[in-house]
Amino acid sequence: MVVTENAAAGVRVPGRRSGGLLLRILPPSLYAGRASALIERSALVYSRAWLVFVSGVFEPLFYLLAFRVGFGQLVPEVTGPGGGTMSYVAFVAPALLAASAMNGAVFDATYGVFFKFRYDKTYEAALSTPLGPLDIALGEIGWAVLRGGLYAVSFFGVMGVMGLVTTPWAVLVVPVAVLVSFAFAAVGMVCATLLRTTSQFDYIQLAVMPLFFFSTTFYPLSVYPEPLQVLVQCLPLYHGVELSRGFAAGVLDWSMAGHVAYLVGLAALGVYGVSRRLHTLLR
Repeated sequence: MVVTENAAAGVRVPGRRSGGLLLRILPPSLYAGRASALIERSALVYSRAWLVFVSGVFEPLFYLLAFRVGFGQLVPEVTGPGGGTMSYVAFVAPALLAASAMNGAVFDATYGVFFKFRYDKTYEAALSTPLGPLDIALGEIGWAVLRGGLYAVSFFGVMGVMGLVTTPWAVLVVPVAVLVSFAFAAVGMVCATLLRTTSQFDYIQLAVMPLFFFSTTFYPLSVYPEPLQVLVQCLPLYHGVELSRGFAAGVLDWSMAGHVAYLVGLAALGVYGVSRRLHTLLR
């Protein structure tokens, strides 16, 4: 297998003589398998800015400590999954984990992708190699998922130290965070291709903040009036929060399959959308 290096893209990719027959048969937008080159590039970039990477661990940690010290004293117990009671900190912690996965994925898939796409022309350079639009989409989303997974593992470790891990099922909050990262990174990357100026990032924040506050992150669904409950259940972060909270409490039911299906469908739709957008804009 021949390996070539594109200086403008800053990545090493398999040469065209590797799988040449496949490349002649399939158009660039329909093959994948080289996405790891984009993940490797992102890892090399962040190795020189590791403080930015590490700082993402502290935001949800500060939230968790604030609820442990402050709100946890005012609201000692709440109704959790399955109708049982649990401490307020244990109620909020898995939701914050899912929310941090969303925030990290959206940041990576919008800010980072926008500047690579509009100013650095990274993707135009990448497309001069055997990489196709689907490779680019999966590579950028894959990096956001990897970063979200590392944050989730760190946050889960803090939960364990604080005594908030009370069931073996709780370890599944990490794959839930990975799935949330995947779904939001895919949709966020689609949004990044639609933005034309940096001022339009305000629209991203306008969408993310309500998701963070109203997706049952800090209080159960039952506090909403019934018409609003239907609206909240349509929010993508709600499904991640409910999955994470259910596993953390060790309360499993069939509704979890619906939450997983929602997030998987959102991720698939996002991957398809961004691959089509890149194919249209960069051809």
